[in-house]
Amino acid sequence: MEKNNIKIAIAMSGGVDSSVAAYLALTEGNAVTGVTMRLCGGASEEETRAAAVCERLGCPHLVWDLQSEFRAQVMERFARAYAEGLTPNPCIVCNRYIKFGLFMDKARGIDADLVATGHYARISRQGSRLLLQKAVDKAKDQSYVLYSLSQEVLGRVRFPLGALTKPEVREIARAQGFENADRSESQDICFVPDGDYAAFIERYTGKTFPCGDFTDMQGNVLGTHKGIIRYTVGQRRGLGLALPASMYVVEKDVQHNRVRLGFQKDLLSDTVEVGDINLIACESLDRPERLSVKIRYNQSEQPATVEQTDRNHLCIRFDVPQRAVTAGQAAVLYDGDTVVGGGTIM
Repeated sequence: MEKNNIKIAIAMSGGVDSSVAAYLALTEGNAVTGVTMRLCGGASEEETRAAAVCERLGCPHLVWDLQSEFRAQVMERFARAYAEGLTPNPCIVCNRYIKFGLFMDKARGIDADLVATGHYARISRQGSRLLLQKAVDKAKDQSYVLYSLSQEVLGRVRFPLGALTKPEVREIARAQGFENADRSESQDICFVPDGDYAAFIERYTGKTFPCGDFTDMQGNVLGTHKGIIRYTVGQRRGLGLALPASMYVVEKDVQHNRVRLGFQKDLLSDTVEVGDINLIACESLDRPERLSVKIRYNQSEQPATVEQTDRNHLCIRFDVPQRAVTAGQAAVLYDGDTVVGGGTIM
């Protein structure tokens, strides 16, 4: 294999995707170092699996303990946002501050020219600008959680899996004898493995969140909720109320500790305000643009007119009203396969 003298630090979780990303980087003649980030908890099976893959590939493996940084940048933000009545996406925050922030900074310390991950996304160039694009495998595409990447970051990162499907990745892993080739994937947040966000927040903050009123949209009291962090916009199940018709969480009023319930029609919004924006495909939107927008990870894009109202805000007007638009989640803009940018729903 011809060496090209490019040094790449691969973020390796111990899973099949990052393992195959490391293998593919090696086959291109790069000098690869596998790095596992210890984010929550001590030494783990993930570290052991990543080390085994690196040994099989004949490349070094490092473990970076980033628990304190992860706690401050991701867990703290997550708990604070929930307490403020928002519904954050911690994977987006982790990508922004840890995987493509701190990890990239530390990679310079081991003289890495580039970093790579097992994310399913692609990077291309248009003139002087780098573009983030959807993966070939649309079922695995992760461009939504990568919208916050800057031009500088895109210039130093590689996504070796962007042109592959998940079955192709597993086949490569099997051919290389990786023990993780057929491992199932976890869908849980890494620091809330049981999915009980409320219990995590109470443990993490040491606070309890008191009961309060369920009200209808007119302010009539319908019953008592069990703490405002236990509910999300659009939720119908688990309210613990005997109601004559199905009602849904429409709004969380943190100031007055109320959860407002309404009907399907009350969940619909045709206009969404977005802040803390990052644009990738352009410096700014100089005029209203016709784009497609995703307001949650598993949603298909919806046609909309997007206007940038100032340096850090967008106004999105959907052609068809959207259900359960949730403050704290991300709205990501697409032009075909290209990520134009995104921001946080207000």
